[in-house]
Amino acid sequence: MIRDRERREYALMLAPFLLGIAVLVVIPAAVTFGLALTEYDLIRSPSFIWFENFRELWWDDVFWIALGNSLIFIAFAVPLRLLGALALALLMHRRFRGVAAYRTSAYMPTIVPDVAFALLFLWIFNPLYGPLNLTLDSVGAHTPAWMTETRSAQATVIIMSLFTIGEGFIVAMATRQAIPSELYELGEIENAKPLYMFWRVTLPFMAPTLLLLLFRDTIFSFQVSFVPALLVTQGGPENATLYLPLFIYRHAFEYLHYGYAAAATVSMFLVTAVIVYVQYRIVMRWRHAFVV
Repeated sequence: MIRDRERREYALMLAPFLLGIAVLVVIPAAVTFGLALTEYDLIRSPSFIWFENFRELWWDDVFWIALGNSLIFIAFAVPLRLLGALALALLMHRRFRGVAAYRTSAYMPTIVPDVAFALLFLWIFNPLYGPLNLTLDSVGAHTPAWMTETRSAQATVIIMSLFTIGEGFIVAMATRQAIPSELYELGEIENAKPLYMFWRVTLPFMAPTLLLLLFRDTIFSFQVSFVPALLVTQGGPENATLYLPLFIYRHAFEYLHYGYAAAATVSMFLVTAVIVYVQYRIVMRWRHAFVV
């Protein structure tokens, strides 16, 4: 009787979360996959064409450009964001004068609305009268033509993403603070060098959290590139910043190809799953080698 009552209590506690997952994840995913098998433009009723949208995606050169741009963004932005969050956590996990202000300033860009954040950087990276190029020009440095050249436009979006690492910073800092201080005191007694303590104590303790942040940032990167590409670079120049979210948005809301956009969404999900799985396998190999 007690076990049955406990099971009912657990079921009641889990019910809101399961309901939320069903409404916000499972049902939308099922609807998206269903739309991917149809031709639908919001005017006529959807008609099943099965995997024709996926076949068309396969031969769509613009889709492959968007996929390539997204992979380039992930390859650069995800490691840099993770390293940035880790560096800030190691710098500001201790208490010292003014640390609260520094922590707040590191987290603040994360809570700024995406549109406001994008418009701010549209002004900062303006190649003619933006403060960044004016500062570089005043010291005689090279002033890139931000947002007007392929590489500079891609770099602009990547740099913008590096300022929204507040959540990762908070999680990494909390993990660093949870490491027992006795381990570092023992290291000081043994005259261990800081780099040795980082590799043998700090990094192994923080590795599980960093792994979760890596997976989370990989998934999040597809979303974080949308607003800058839409408002700052508008996918240009010459599709250099046309990422998969912007590709999906245009086909869904500009061209009204909802079935085609749903197929691209499913493809993006599959690509994300493959990337996360490969990251997991690499990290697990590294972990086993590190333990040995």
